[in-house]
Amino acid sequence: MNTVKTGMLLAGLMALFGVVGYFLGGGTGMMIALGLGLATNIFAYWNSDRLALAAHHAVEVDERTAPELVRMVRDLAGRAGLPMPRVYLIDNPQPNAFATGRNPENAAVAATTGLLHMLAHDEVAGVMAHELAHIKNRDTLIMTVSATIAGAIATLAQFGFLFGGRDERPNPIVMLGTALLAPIAAMIIQMAISRSREYDADRMGAQICGQPLALASALARIAGGVAQIPNPDAERRPATASLFIINPLSGRGVDNLFSTHPATENRIAALHALAQEMGTPAQQPGLFTQSASSPWGSTGGSHGGSVTGPTGTRRGPWG
Repeated sequence: MNTVKTGMLLAGLMALFGVVGYFLGGGTGMMIALGLGLATNIFAYWNSDRLALAAHHAVEVDERTAPELVRMVRDLAGRAGLPMPRVYLIDNPQPNAFATGRNPENAAVAATTGLLHMLAHDEVAGVMAHELAHIKNRDTLIMTVSATIAGAIATLAQFGFLFGGRDERPNPIVMLGTALLAPIAAMIIQMAISRSREYDADRMGAQICGQPLALASALARIAGGVAQIPNPDAERRPATASLFIINPLSGRGVDNLFSTHPATENRIAALHALAQEMGTPAQQPGLFTQSASSPWGSTGGSHGGSVTGPTGTRRGPWG
């Protein structure tokens, strides 16, 4: 049913593409828009992961540049029965993360430097397990394709309003309404695609890492960080908001009305219920052994830059 629902919602995005084309250019405009929508779908299938990573200036890391994070992801991927995904860091002080890729064999996980600095080790493990759950559930293709199409619809509507239109241009009010409402409609469809998937990924991620309370704590910390620290790249590309574990646009006024994510409080409550179901104690020893130079030596820390070692020297792709 989830697959059927997702297929119907993606079809809805394509139909919206056609409706925008019709309002801006009549029957011809609709056919052109549908053709563009089909081309966008094909392009997004093969390239949406690279587009998402490039949009947020993600840099691939390995065991030399981010050893603790890469080893953690490898361990979690083994627990989840997944191939090792590519690992990326985003030099951004807002704590957040996302997964992308058309299938588990071509997947990637990305974390911001803010996530590594603000969260404890086991909380980061919970976040990475959540992202691996999206990969295991094959959510990443659907989410990145829907983000690409939604972004294209917004661009088409705005471009058509400013430069396009048929010979007999429709009422300017209609064109303005199309330019304003089409992106909102695309966002609502995205919301329907991703919201239920977040609960599924939370549950599976908690089972992968074995610590639902660590993931619950991570969600609370990320939500607090997002509310205080803006993400300019996400603000410029709001269609990618659905990819992140917490909406990076949270706290930005009208964006909350059309959030692509369930309420964080509800997700945390569900994880606490899962912890009781699993018989998880309130306090657990760390799941992973931390090295002396681990960026997770303490909870919280600097809000910016890259991971720092015990001597204060910068490590990773930016230092």
